[in-house]
Amino acid sequence: MKNVVSIVGFFISISVFSQTKTVKKLPVKNITKTVVGQPVVRSKTNQDLPVLNKELPLLIPKKKNGDFGYTNQKGKFIIQPEYHIAVFFYEDCNLLNSPNEKLRKFGTADYATVEKNEISYRVDQKGKRVYQYKQAELGKCIHKEYVQQLFQVYTMNGFFGLIEKSTFTNPQDYKQFKIYPQYDYLFILEGDDVANPMIVASKNNVFGVIDINGNVIIPFEYADIKRNFSWKLGRMFEVSKDGKNYFYIDQRNKAY
Repeated sequence: MKNVVSIVGFFISISVFSQTKTVKKLPVKNITKTVVGQPVVRSKTNQDLPVLNKELPLLIPKKKNGDFGYTNQKGKFIIQPEYHIAVFFYEDCNLLNSPNEKLRKFGTADYATVEKNEISYRVDQKGKRVYQYKQAELGKCIHKEYVQQLFQVYTMNGFFGLIEKSTFTNPQDYKQFKIYPQYDYLFILEGDDVANPMIVASKNNVFGVIDINGNVIIPFEYADIKRNFSWKLGRMFEVSKDGKNYFYIDQRNKAY
């Protein structure tokens, strides 16, 4: 029996407000959900993993010829592309709570989850497969308390804006809007800083990223920006110029 673990469920962040535009999703298989944690900063002494941007992971998933591998921050492949799915190095709480204590180390953020031929593995920073998922060896996650978003998307007259939930009472008062409805679409990305979230926005059929004050973080030049956990896990955005081929960019709009 093929042992497959979930590495898709956490890619899709659920909107706190009704959306009118279809959100693109990765294909979902019958796999067990895994709760993710935060990436960790790796050793700066590793010459294969140079630190060009302290805010970014040192290993970044990248697709080549239909398969995923991992590059360093300079764009060099450290783990060669051979996987159907590859996500950021992160904690896997199912493994961290495994009934087998010897396996718990593979749940730390020193490892990443990948999938090949519908079989899921944990790999280390050199790409070595150190663990193959087995359902019986996975423990239960201890769920952390959900942190409520401070802001909420608000639609009016077919346009999207932003409000602060605790203070908004009157939609007729434009001063109560954080961002007055003017966009074709808005989506608040999951992140650690609920006071300063990144917001995927669409206008005139192109996508960009804005902050809560309407400042443009990522220019409106993309056919799509995925609404997933890439910002929370890697402080990166997964974007596409043609709606088919996706790649990661950082907050400065630099591609990787």
